[in-house]
Amino acid sequence: MRSIYLDHAATTPVREEVIEAMVKVLRENFGNPSSIHQFGRPSRKLLEESREKVAKAINADPREIVFVGSGTEADNIAILGGARANKKKGNHVITTVVEHHAVLDAFKQLEKEGFEVTYLPVDEVGRVSVEDFKNALRDNTVLVSVMHANNEVGTIMPVEEIGAICREKKILFHVDAVQTVGKIPVDVTKINCDFLALSGHKIYGPKGIGVLYMRRGVRTQPLYYGGGQERKLRPGTENVANIVGLGVAIELAVAEMEQESARLTKLRDKLIDGILANIPETRLNGPREGRLPHNVNVSIEYIEGEALLLTCDMKGMAASSGSACTSGSLDPSHVLMAMGLTHTTAHGSLRLSLGHSTTEEDIDYIITELQPIAERLRAMSPVWERFQKGLPIA
Repeated sequence: MRSIYLDHAATTPVREEVIEAMVKVLRENFGNPSSIHQFGRPSRKLLEESREKVAKAINADPREIVFVGSGTEADNIAILGGARANKKKGNHVITTVVEHHAVLDAFKQLEKEGFEVTYLPVDEVGRVSVEDFKNALRDNTVLVSVMHANNEVGTIMPVEEIGAICREKKILFHVDAVQTVGKIPVDVTKINCDFLALSGHKIYGPKGIGVLYMRRGVRTQPLYYGGGQERKLRPGTENVANIVGLGVAIELAVAEMEQESARLTKLRDKLIDGILANIPETRLNGPREGRLPHNVNVSIEYIEGEALLLTCDMKGMAASSGSACTSGSLDPSHVLMAMGLTHTTAHGSLRLSLGHSTTEEDIDYIITELQPIAERLRAMSPVWERFQKGLPIA
C-alpha cells in the first residue's frame, strides 16, 4: 500500500536543508542575541540575516519584520494590538466570514471589548466582493482583515484592491498570508497591507516560528510585556535556531516557487478532473481558476466526512475533511457553510493539499482508490439510498 501525505495545508515536513541549518545553530550558537559579547554577536548576526531573507521574500524592509511564535500569534498581535491602539479613532472593524479561527476569534474578542464587527459574506466559490467591502466601510472603521487565500478551499482573495482602498482611506489593513507565502507571489507593497502574517511550518520550515510584517510608522499595542526584543512586540529571547530554519525555508520556497507552482497546478487539475469524472454527485469547492496551486477540495455527496477521511487513511492517503468532527465537533466547516453548501454536502467534503513529495503516480493512485471508497461508503448510507429512490432528503 502506498503512503501519501495530502495535508500540506495543515503542515509540511521540514526540509533537510532547514534541519541541517538548525542543527548547526543548536550546536554552535547558543549565545543570547541580546548579549554584546563574543557568544551573543554571532547569534545576532544569524538572526538579522534571516530577517533580511524574510523581508526579501515579501518585498519588505528588514526593519518591518517581527519574529513571533506562529501565524496565529502574528494575527492576534496585528488585529488586537492594531484595533486597541487606534480605538480613539473609531470602534468599527471588518473581516470576512471565512477567515481562519486565529482571525475570527480575535475579532470575537474585540466585540467583547466594545468594537463593532462587520463580517463580510462570500460568494459560492468563497471569494469576498470588493463592492460588499466598500459598502461596509464607515467613517469610524479603523481596521480590516482579509486572508490572502482560504486555507480550506484555496480561493485567492482580492487583497490588492481592498488594500488600495484601505491605504487611500488610512485604514489599517491586515492580511493572513500563512497559506500563500512560498506558494504564490506575496508583495506587501502591491497588497498595500499594514500587517501580514506568515508561518514557518507551512513552507517546509519548523513549527513554533512565525512572522508579523508591520509597516514602518504603524501604531499597535503589544500583547506581552518584558524585554525590548522584536520591537517590543514579542519580548523574550529569540529562538535563533527556528528563525534560521525559517530563513532557509522561505529563501528556498521563493526560489522554487514558479516551477513548483506550475508542477502542482498540473497535478491539482488532473486530480480535480479525475475525481469529478469518476465519482457521480461530486462537486468542486472553490473556483477552478484563482485558487492555490496545491489545493483540491471536493464534496462527495451523501457520505459522512469522518468516515471518508478514516477510510482514505486506511488506504494510505492522509488528508483532511471539511467536517470538524475529528476535533470534537459535529459542526461542518464554517467556510463551506458560508459558501452556501448544505450540512449534508459540507459534511462529505475532502481537502487534498499537495506538496513537494506529491507525484503523478500519487494522483493516479488517489483517483483509482477514491472511487471504490465512495461507492462502499454510499452503499452503507441511508441518505444515498433515499437519493437513489428519488425520495426527499432532510
